[in-house]
Amino acid sequence: MNLQLIRHATLWLEYAGVTVLIDPMFSDAGANPPIMNTANPRRNPIVPLPFPLAEIGQPDVVIVTHLHGDHWDRAAAEAIPKSTPILCQPGDEGAFTAAGFTSVTAIQESYIIRGVTLFRTGGQHGTGEIGKLMGQVSGFVFKAENEPTLYLAGDTIWCDDVQRALEVHQPAWTVVNAGGAQFEVGDPITMDANDVVSLCRYAPFTHIVAVHMDTINHCHVTRADLLSRLEMEGLLNQLVIPGDGEWLSCSLDEG
Repeated sequence: MNLQLIRHATLWLEYAGVTVLIDPMFSDAGANPPIMNTANPRRNPIVPLPFPLAEIGQPDVVIVTHLHGDHWDRAAAEAIPKSTPILCQPGDEGAFTAAGFTSVTAIQESYIIRGVTLFRTGGQHGTGEIGKLMGQVSGFVFKAENEPTLYLAGDTIWCDDVQRALEVHQPAWTVVNAGGAQFEVGDPITMDANDVVSLCRYAPFTHIVAVHMDTINHCHVTRADLLSRLEMEGLLNQLVIPGDGEWLSCSLDEG
């Protein structure tokens, strides 16, 4: 398994011979306004793509965990060929068909593509009324022969859904959307440092890849913040924080 962080939650995954583009956000730096009701006024994305858009290849499939603009944007919808298979959560299909995509599948529970089995998992995109307003989000677990099990948690805080996915699937690798995204009121809507620490302690069997930082104005936990906290907790051996454009090579033995 080879995994590249492109930027924010946008990932390129090579898994059992299948190439997967995950949560593509292709907007140029500063192309979009700040997230509303947040303390940081900077325009989004804060940083550019680490390389020209033309260098991103044509994947076998695109997975979109949910439709928020930092996971699927107009630039991605325009750049990706309309024949590219799209996998999404139930209820999101119409956005892709309306954009002209011709092969769209909503995964209810599981889906098999060329020997790779995908399991859709739940999540909680915040707490209370804000969590309800943020809507349904999904994660995905990848399993294949001779590959480490990968859990892509998606936009979620530490919650029962995440615990259940860890218990059921026992992933060797877990990608979490950190950054502690937060509005001016309410709790974080993605994992903050406390959540990542909780995950580490709950599931010492999994290697954690933390992404979703230093790109969108309402993500207040930086890579440096998270690194410092995990070092203080003695958990750095379980954590990887890739930079934009960085590749990780994850063998079955490492799980």
